[in-house]
Formats: sequence, C-alpha cells, structure tokens
Amino acid sequence: MGLLLRVLVGLALMAGLLYGVLHALGTLVEPEPRDIVVPVPMPRAPAGNPGG
Repeated sequence: MGLLLRVLVGLALMAGLLYGVLHALGTLVEPEPRDIVVPVPMPRAPAGNPGG
C-alpha cells in the first residue's frame, strides 16, 4: 500500500508541475506576430489548348 501511495503522489506532483508550467507559458508568454508569405505558382495551361 505504501508503494502505491508514493507512486500516486509522485504522479500527482508531476502532473501538477506540468500544469503549472503550461499555465505559466499560456499567461506570461506573448507571441510576436509575423507576416508569412507563401508563393503560389500559377497553374499551367493544358498542352493541347494553345489559344485558351
């Protein structure tokens, strides 16, 4: 019973620590906005239709 309790307490402490870190990252860190440019290639015309 003692081992089970220690394992459960250890898992609970690690989960609480992870929750605290994620909460701190979510509230304290502000992302910096950036522009993203993605080049879009023009579609090629079919080979059998030269005039459109």
